[in-house]
Amino acid sequence: MSKPFVSLCPEVTRSDALTLMHWLEDDAVVRYLSDSRDVSRTIERAVERVHMPILTHLFNQGGRFFMACDRNDRPVGFVRLARSGSDCEMVLVIGDRENWGRRLGGSAIAEGMKRAFFDLRAEKLIAKIHTENTRSLSAFLRCGFEPESETPTTLQSFSVTAGRYLKLLRDRALGGRGDIHITEIDKARIMELLFLLEQGAAAVVELEHEIERAIVVEPQQVARNVVTMNSRALVRLDDEPVEVALVYPDDADESMGKLSVCSEVGAAILGYREGDCVDWRVGERTRRIRVERVVYQPEASGHFHL
Repeated sequence: MSKPFVSLCPEVTRSDALTLMHWLEDDAVVRYLSDSRDVSRTIERAVERVHMPILTHLFNQGGRFFMACDRNDRPVGFVRLARSGSDCEMVLVIGDRENWGRRLGGSAIAEGMKRAFFDLRAEKLIAKIHTENTRSLSAFLRCGFEPESETPTTLQSFSVTAGRYLKLLRDRALGGRGDIHITEIDKARIMELLFLLEQGAAAVVELEHEIERAIVVEPQQVARNVVTMNSRALVRLDDEPVEVALVYPDDADESMGKLSVCSEVGAAILGYREGDCVDWRVGERTRRIRVERVVYQPEASGHFHL
C-alpha cells in the first residue's frame, strides 16, 4: 500500500473556491469547525465579487492558505496558517469525505509544519481541536503535538515548538519519506548556501527540510549508490528517463542536464539511493521521481572535495 501523500498548493483557483464552498456546506465536514458558516459566506461573496480565475490573494489575508492535494493533484482539503507574533496557528480540514481514514490528515499536518517552521519561521505551532474530534486529536498527537494545559476544555489547545519539531525530524520520528544520506562536506556547504537564498520559495523550504532530516555520514563512508553533490544519475520522472548532474546553483545549466540542488528535482533526489522512489511536487503537479542508477559519484571515485 502506498504511503499517505499530500502536497500543499498555495494557488487557489475559482474551481478550488467552489470546492471549498461545497465542503463547508457539509455538516459532517464542518462539525468541529467553529467558524465554518462565516467562512462559507465569505468565500461565496468573494467568488461573486471577483471575476478572476485565480483567487489566492483573497485567501491569504491574515495568514497563509493552501489547498491540500493528493498524489493525483486532486484537492482533498485545506490548511491555513495564521501568524500571531512569533507563533502560528494551524487549521486543517480534510473536506473530501471519501478520503477520511486514509491518514491524509497526518500528511497534511506534516506539510503544514514544514511551512510553518521553514517558511514562516514560527517558534511555536498551535492547533485548537475539539475534544470529541478523535480523528484530528490522533493525527496531531502522532505528529508530535502536545497538550498546552492539563485541564481539558471543549476546545483544547495543542502545540509543538520549533525545537521539538527539529528533534523529531532529526530522530526520524515523523515518518513520511524514506531515509536520505548526505556527507558532512555537502551538508556544510548547503547550509551556507541556504543563508543566501530567498526564503519562502517552495524548493528552498523542501531543501532545508531534507538537510535537517538527513543522516549525515563522512564522505569516505557514503554508499556508492547514493546521490551526493556533483553526482550524475539516471532518474525517471514519471515515465520519462533523464540523466542529470546534481550541482550547486552557480554551475546549473538545465540545457546540459545540470540541475541545481535548489531546483525542485535537484532537492528531490539529493541523498536518495538507487531504487528509491519519491512523490514530489514539481511546478504545478506532482511527479513520481525514481533514482534508477548513479552513473558517477565523486566520493566513490575518491574525489572528496568537489
